[in-house]
Amino acid sequence: MSDSSFRILIIGVLIACSLTHVRSDASDHRYKVGDVVPLYANKVGPFHNPSETYRYFDLPFCSPDGIIKEKREALGEVLNGDRLVSAPYKLNFRDEKDSAVACRKKLSEQDVAQFRSAVEKDFYFQMYYDDLPIWGFIGKVDKEGKTHPNEYKYFLYKHIQFDILYNKDRVIEISARMDPHSLVDLTEDKEVDVEFMYSVKWKETDTPFEKRMEKYSLSSSLPHHLEIHWFSIINSCVTVLLLTGFLATILMRVLKNDFVKYAQDEEAADDQEETGWKYIHGDVFRFPKYKSLFAAALGSGSQLFTLTVFIFMLALVGVFYPYNRGALFTALVVIYALTSGIAGYTAASFYCQLEGTNWVRNLLLTGCLFCGPLFLTFCFLNTVAIAYNATAALPFGTIVVIVLIWTLVTSPLLVLGGIAGKNSKAEFQAPCRTTKYPREIPPLPWYRSAIPQMAMAGFLPFSAIYIELYYIFASVWGHRIYTIYSILFIVFIILLIVTAFITVALTYFQLAAEDHEWWWRSFLCGGSTGAFIYAYCLYYYYARSDMSGFMQTSFFFGSIKCE
Repeated sequence: MSDSSFRILIIGVLIACSLTHVRSDASDHRYKVGDVVPLYANKVGPFHNPSETYRYFDLPFCSPDGIIKEKREALGEVLNGDRLVSAPYKLNFRDEKDSAVACRKKLSEQDVAQFRSAVEKDFYFQMYYDDLPIWGFIGKVDKEGKTHPNEYKYFLYKHIQFDILYNKDRVIEISARMDPHSLVDLTEDKEVDVEFMYSVKWKETDTPFEKRMEKYSLSSSLPHHLEIHWFSIINSCVTVLLLTGFLATILMRVLKNDFVKYAQDEEAADDQEETGWKYIHGDVFRFPKYKSLFAAALGSGSQLFTLTVFIFMLALVGVFYPYNRGALFTALVVIYALTSGIAGYTAASFYCQLEGTNWVRNLLLTGCLFCGPLFLTFCFLNTVAIAYNATAALPFGTIVVIVLIWTLVTSPLLVLGGIAGKNSKAEFQAPCRTTKYPREIPPLPWYRSAIPQMAMAGFLPFSAIYIELYYIFASVWGHRIYTIYSILFIVFIILLIVTAFITVALTYFQLAAEDHEWWWRSFLCGGSTGAFIYAYCLYYYYARSDMSGFMQTSFFFGSIKCE
């Protein structure tokens, strides 16, 4: 890539960093006694279905003045499913309240049935107070002494206790407790008059403002969790060392002498009786079938790898701190758009090295190879979200913004990268001369076919990451917080090393069996870890989580498919 393209990429990453920091209306987070501190209600949803969330006022909560004010949100917040609106509670700075009435409402039979259904599904609510998250359940089910679900009693909490810590003129921490003695019986379908009340208690603390988010990251850094993480890394390192020793033995004892022999006297080597990979050295660098698709896959993979590296860089410098709403999604969209030139350059350059002629079609294939399935999956999931009236459904304006980014940024950079790759004048230089006609591949045992080789290639890298994979899934599809990105980065590096080593080893064994069609095999073996991850998804969904319902199932497997 040219220097100007690299500068554009760096500037774009910096813009992404600035866009990801979403602040409250009081941008400096400093308040005087009695000042209004922004409190927003975000969403409600079943606790065990993290993707199935709804707007806060989709449930028949009351609003003090009857007017619901929506907060203007950034792109990443909308993609994250956040829909912030003004909350019915007034928590002014250092203004204590005791059983204050937020609003009154007469619940109809339909409202009672709606609340009862939400309580039965363990609905929780989420709010943000000065950018600090607040959670709580909206009600409870009384099952004590009852054996049949028809005997259960359903109650709605109507009194919230807010406990807030402050340091001088700044809010440091907030928590919400539901009063177990202030309940509304929802068991029967009848009209109910409800007073939604709240209390506010303020307490001073010495915790500095800069450390107020550390509370949310401590859970992932507890000693017993760290021991598990380090055990995973040690296990992975042992795998890497064994593979390194294995490959080093092959390269030092077998390949070195052969390369020297063919480099010094190629004709003499041809006269000798050859076996294994030496017998097909004239076919090893024969171009693969479907070379346009192969080059497009290589280009898309290069872009996604670059995207992953930049995401890790932002994570390691602290951009994705807990509950920085939408930061990750904003970074993904912006960086993916800005790195599309890498996909175009890599695909076009490699395609031309393989003596391809229709580089424009190759460029179109590169642009659609990842975005095409992603678009189809998005259409399906967004349709499901719209049918459920969930917050995961993207508004039309957000879809237009994403289309404009793809049209005005991603596509032009892809074309510019493709033109640069086509004009790079790189030539494919094989170390051995390729024969005119390919040799026939001898019959091979079943375990040397593509599927068994992919299974072997994917298992070792998966075994190096599966422990860390659980914590990632628990964070994305649960309510845990993952903040130890340094360990995740180490595991990522180990994954790359193990994948590369096992692919090299299996490619050597394939060539030793006189099978010279290694291009696609090596690519599929390197990516076969994804099949194991998808299989782990099935295990996690059915054995390690309590997710249920068509929408949650669709989002879980649809999102994993795109990842």
